[in-house]
Amino acid sequence: MRTETPAPRRLPSGAPRRLPPRLLAGSVLAAFAVFFVLPVLWLVLATTKTDRQLVHGSPLSFGSWGALRANWDALTAFQDDAVLQWLGNSALYAGISLVVTLCVSVPAGYALAMTEFRGRRALLVSTLVVMLMPNATLVVPLFLELNAVNLIGTVWSVVLPYSFYPFGVYLTYIYFTTAVPKDLLAAARIDGCSEFDVFRRVALPLATPVIALVGFFSFAANWTNYFLPYVMLPENDQMPVQVGVTSLLSNVPSFNPTVGSLAVERPQLALATLIAVAPVLIVFLFAQRFLVSGMLAGATKE
Repeated sequence: MRTETPAPRRLPSGAPRRLPPRLLAGSVLAAFAVFFVLPVLWLVLATTKTDRQLVHGSPLSFGSWGALRANWDALTAFQDDAVLQWLGNSALYAGISLVVTLCVSVPAGYALAMTEFRGRRALLVSTLVVMLMPNATLVVPLFLELNAVNLIGTVWSVVLPYSFYPFGVYLTYIYFTTAVPKDLLAAARIDGCSEFDVFRRVALPLATPVIALVGFFSFAANWTNYFLPYVMLPENDQMPVQVGVTSLLSNVPSFNPTVGSLAVERPQLALATLIAVAPVLIVFLFAQRFLVSGMLAGATKE
C-alpha cells in the first residue's frame, strides 16, 4: 500500500519569514560580542603596546611582553608607587565595609523577616526608599553629618556610609521570608534554643548563599565607589584606586595638554584600568557558585 508524502507547507506570498532560532540566537550573541567583548579585548591588548603602536597599529593586535613590562614599571613608578598604595586603600575600605555590612545586614534582615513589631512595615518601606535613591543624592547630607563629628579625611568617612547596606538588608529579608522554613526555626525553639542560638546555629548555616550574595554586592559597590571617597578624602595618599585612575587620566597629555614631567601614556592608563577592575572579577569567578544559588534561593516554594 502506497502512502503519499504530504506536500511541504508553503507560506502565503507576502507573509514574513521567521529566522531559525539558532540564527537568531547567534545574531544576538554576535551583537553582544561587538558591543561588550571587543572593547574589553582592545583594553587588554592596549596594555601590551607602546603609545605609538596603540595609535597607529592594528586595534586588536598584540604588542609585546616587553612593552607590557615597561608599562607596568612606568605605572608603578608614578608618584613613588602611588598605584599600589591606592590598591591597598581600596582593599582596606572595601574589607572593613564588608565585615560591618555582613554583621549588620544579615541580622537586620533576619529580624525583619522573623519578628513582628510596631513600625516594621514603615522600616521596610524606608529601606526600599533608601535602596532606590541614587548614591550621589546622599553625598551632601553624609558630608555634613560626618563633618559635624570631625570624620572628614578619615577612613571612617568612607567606611561607615557604605557599611549600612539597605540592599543587603532587603536581600536577606527576602531570603529568610521565602527560603528558610519557619517550622524548622520553631522546632529549634521548642528544643530549648534561645533566639540568638536559633539565628546562629540554624538560620546562618542555611543562609550561606545569600550571605555570599550580599558580601559580593557590598564588596563590588565599595571597590567601585568613586564619588564618596572623592568628596570625603582630600589627601592623595588616601585615595582608593577608582579615584586614583582619575588622577592618572588628568596626567595623560592627550586629555590634558598642560601636563609636565608626570606624564602618563595611554597604555599605562589602560593597564591601571584593568588593575582597578581585576579584584572584583577575581572575586566573582571564585564565588559564582554561591552567587547563583543565592540569586535562585526563594525562587520556588515547596
